[in-house]
Order: sequence, then C-alpha cells, then structure tokens
Amino acid sequence: MDIEILHGPGSAAARVQLESGECLTAEGGAMISMSGDMDITTTTMKKGKGGILKAMKRMLAGESFLINHFTPGSRGGEVLLATSLPGDMMVYELDNENLIVQGGSYVACEESIDIDMSWQGFKSVLADNSVFWLSLKGRGKCVVNAFGAIYPVEVDGEYIVDTGHIVAFNETLDFKLTKAGGSWATAIFGGEGLVCRFQGKGTVWCQSHNASSFGSTLGPKLKTR
Repeated sequence: MDIEILHGPGSAAARVQLESGECLTAEGGAMISMSGDMDITTTTMKKGKGGILKAMKRMLAGESFLINHFTPGSRGGEVLLATSLPGDMMVYELDNENLIVQGGSYVACEESIDIDMSWQGFKSVLADNSVFWLSLKGRGKCVVNAFGAIYPVEVDGEYIVDTGHIVAFNETLDFKLTKAGGSWATAIFGGEGLVCRFQGKGTVWCQSHNASSFGSTLGPKLKTR
C-alpha cells in the first residue's frame, strides 16, 4: 500500500494506491473518488466481523459509527480521501505500537491495525471536552488529519501543549492537565486556560489551528434565516 499526501498543508488529500488483495479501512464520508472497480464494504468494525460495542465507543471519541473498507480489483486501484476541515494530513507507520489520536483526526489505516477507544482517565474530561480518544494499535500505515498545518514535537522530559492543538501522541507519553501560567488569573484572562503537560519520551503531533476556538469565533458571525 502506497500513500501520498497531496496539496498540503492547506487543503490536503490522501491518495492511497492499493495492490490486489490489500484493503484500506477509512472513516465514513472521507472518500473523494476511487477507481471504477473498487469494492466498498461498510461495517461497524473490521471487515467480515461485528463490533457494535467498538463502534459505539468510536462515536464517543468523535468518529462515525460505521467505517468503510476499500478493496481493489485484480489490477489494483486508488482511493482519494479528505476531511471536512481544511488542513494537513500525515502518514504514520505503526510498528507493533500504540498511537493515541484525538477524536476527529482519524482518517484511514491498513486493515491490520486495530481501532479502539482510548480511555485517558478523568484528566481528559477538560481536555477539549474529549474524555475518549482513539487508539490505533498494531503494524501498518495510518492517516491522520489536522485543522491547519501539522507538525511533530519531540518530547524528552516535559513539554506543554494547548489542549485544542493536539492531534496525536505516542502512548509512551503521559500527560496531566494544568493551568497555562503561574496563576489561574493568568490562565483565564490570558485566554490560554488549561494545557496538557506531557512527560516522558515520545512525539506529540500538533495542529496550527484550534477547531473549538474557530467555531466560537465564527458562530456569532453567521446569520440565521
């Protein structure tokens, strides 16, 4: 399976080239276009298996209830994928590890990767209102998206990231919520609020824009009919 990111970072799309016998699992509604002989199967979990409980847990994490599986014909084929918010995409190859992805940032992965909900504890209740995040585990390629540009931050010790700017992070990292400054007055009136203080060794992928802040700014400007 070959994945190429096109038109990033502003309006990225993912072109996935599939060989015969390969299968791509993607978030519902992510497809832009595909080869004419591509077969699509829609399930709640892995192709050929059930998984109502896992599908419901994905919904809690901000993803769709159903996922699509793309299988090409005998000569292979391609699928183009995109997301609703403009921004960049990233391909990450898992090597028997676990990647924690913020709800809404998952796009697609190889069929070999297990998609489940990740419980990050009650500390996540205030982390951008996301109690449950997705856990991608196994071996294979996955695609995640960001609102705006996406960039990695290598952590070796401690690092602080605004909760609304987190896309994904390695499971080797732990985090705790804390105020963004020396006092609550600075955190509240400075506009930063709560942040995540990551600890350990690993990578955090950040996005340049905050979807919640964008919605709060845009909402009052929209006229109702």
